[in-house]
Amino acid sequence: MSLGQNIRNYRKKKALTQEELAVRLGVSASAVNKWENEKSLPDIALLAPIARALDISPNTLLSFREQLPAEELDGIMREIDRRCKESSYAEAFRWTKKQLEQYPNCEPLILHAAICLDAFRTAQEVPDEAAYDEQISALYRRLLDSEDEGIRLNAADALVGFYRRRKQYDQAEQYVRYFSAQNPERKRRQAQIYADTGRTSEAYRAYEELLYTDYQRVNAEFHGMYLLAVQSGDLERARWLTDKQAALARCFEMGRYYEVSCRLELATLERDADAVIGTAREMLDSVQNIWSFCDSPLFEHMQFKQPDPAFVQEMRENLLQCFRDEETYGFLAHDRRWKELTGTT
Repeated sequence: MSLGQNIRNYRKKKALTQEELAVRLGVSASAVNKWENEKSLPDIALLAPIARALDISPNTLLSFREQLPAEELDGIMREIDRRCKESSYAEAFRWTKKQLEQYPNCEPLILHAAICLDAFRTAQEVPDEAAYDEQISALYRRLLDSEDEGIRLNAADALVGFYRRRKQYDQAEQYVRYFSAQNPERKRRQAQIYADTGRTSEAYRAYEELLYTDYQRVNAEFHGMYLLAVQSGDLERARWLTDKQAALARCFEMGRYYEVSCRLELATLERDADAVIGTAREMLDSVQNIWSFCDSPLFEHMQFKQPDPAFVQEMRENLLQCFRDEETYGFLAHDRRWKELTGTT
């Protein structure tokens, strides 16, 4: 079924005449007639309004065209790039528009075309640049309903950049919301908008929250790799990874407790009495400052709940209780230093 046939079928289901559909779209009845009789195609910017007028999704409207084979898609993409570089922008735009009219349901092609046409304008001086704004942004907006999350987020991200460049920050923020709250890119893009609009403290706080989350994530990833090394018996690699965890804690100014605690497990596994006792002692000595990162300039715009001294003391007692576990630390049972440290003398 052709696009024109699709328009006719859904127009009739909606009980609209060609004239009534034309009025809703701001075009002539003759234009609608030509679409339905396949004598012309609607402008690409009209596809979303047509779908809305017919109470269908753009995907339903455009279902007449299958996706392009990968090889053909790559060829069209390369040709768009070449024409942008070697011909006038207006000519490249017209050629690209014709390809999109032929394959209006090919989301990868739409995304590539929009990004390429948009990016070229930022690198080269294009006459009457603003005249292309609505058509390019319309391409991005069409992709916001994509079932492909990657395409959907790429389109939203492109729209954020599109409106930031035009200093239209309210619109940019609308498209930031297409990222889930769990996606760090949402906070990163919001921080950029805060910075653009002079909300410096809010920008700092957003970046600091990202840093804090990044520390937790990267530390967990290092630990996962450490466990793999231990499971495979590669203790040299395991030691190297705990060194990385300690360096990470220093880099993020997490405090001495986090710098040393990552070494305890491996030292215990290796039955290294000196290392276990030294590490355990540093952990007990530094546990009272376990929240020292709260005072780091890296996180000065974040608000942390002040630790309860009773909780800190409880944590210290829990550490001591852990160190008294005979199954784990029984090999130190007769070491005078360990007895003094754990209070088991």
